[in-house]
Amino acid sequence: MNEFDELGFAKIDNQRTERRGFPEAIFCEGKTSLQVAQIVQKMNEGERNILATRASSEMFDAVKALTPEAEYHELARLIVVRKEEFVSDPTRTILVMTAGTSDIAVAEEAAITAELMGHKVDRVFDVGVAGIHRLLAQQKKMASANVIVVVAGMEGALASVVGGLVSKPVIAVPTSIGYGASFGGVAALLGMLNSCAAGVSVVNIDNGFGAGRLAGIINSMR
Repeated sequence: MNEFDELGFAKIDNQRTERRGFPEAIFCEGKTSLQVAQIVQKMNEGERNILATRASSEMFDAVKALTPEAEYHELARLIVVRKEEFVSDPTRTILVMTAGTSDIAVAEEAAITAELMGHKVDRVFDVGVAGIHRLLAQQKKMASANVIVVVAGMEGALASVVGGLVSKPVIAVPTSIGYGASFGGVAALLGMLNSCAAGVSVVNIDNGFGAGRLAGIINSMR
């Protein structure tokens, strides 16, 4: 196999799985629908799962025309082609949590990414600190999870609260949800970076894919 495939407008990294344990993901924003479709079509010649992030429905239509087995997760804006079968370890669960319903799109990007890596994922939505009893009712799920992804906008406080309740890695994902002074997620990002709860790591604003990948890597470690 070539180290990479040359498409003129893109160079597909064929050795990403060997180096990183997961094939190259396609970041669709800024690409044309035809470019995305041709990249997926070329990658479909291999045997690995294919994941395209930040994909529009128009991009999916173009992909579907060339790769009929592709599926679209509209809320998460993900295009997926499933080529590998994994048996997840039921004793090692990734828990994905959101502060609000508005954060679910980013959370689903994280959850589906981790599932595509072969992990068991549980979801708990809308347990933000404005109603802390909703979070406290989930303590059994938090205690049984191996890794927790916390997705929150506004001030991002949920990550600190969860980090103070558990003894496992917490991956915080700030979202761009919030009013003006949230500055498109910067307030949540800074709040999470300044968490006084040890063991909380932070990915970029709205980066559900990055959180899902990191959660999967951690969950695979023995």
